[in-house]
Amino acid sequence: MAEDPDTEREATAEFDIEMTPGDPLLTTTGRLDFTKTWTGGMVGTGRGVMISGGDPGAGEAGYVCLEIFEGSIDGREGSIAFQQFGKMSDGNSELRYEIVPGSGTAELSGITGVVELEVDQQGQHHVRLRYRG
Repeated sequence: MAEDPDTEREATAEFDIEMTPGDPLLTTTGRLDFTKTWTGGMVGTGRGVMISGGDPGAGEAGYVCLEIFEGSIDGREGSIAFQQFGKMSDGNSELRYEIVPGSGTAELSGITGVVELEVDQQGQHHVRLRYRG
């Protein structure tokens, strides 16, 4: 029996990240190019760019990020794009991290979802992807 594409699924994974400063797009921004190595329920490589602005030292800043993931999610092969929107202000932080609609290819075509990210005290990134499709 085929899986129902409307059923919410969950994949848990971890990633290691290597970041390299890139040339800023504007004088008041920062840029980091990165590569992620994903393991667990998501296996593959992510490559992307992060653009930031504001004053992180003062606790007032934000960033946007676009990442292309190539690999598998729960054994389904293909690629997807992730987008992130993060900000901190007045001692509060917010993160939106989700699959770009329409970005899935091959067995990941039609996938949608959101990511919950936790970084532990050792700096390891733990991810829970809730997805459909």
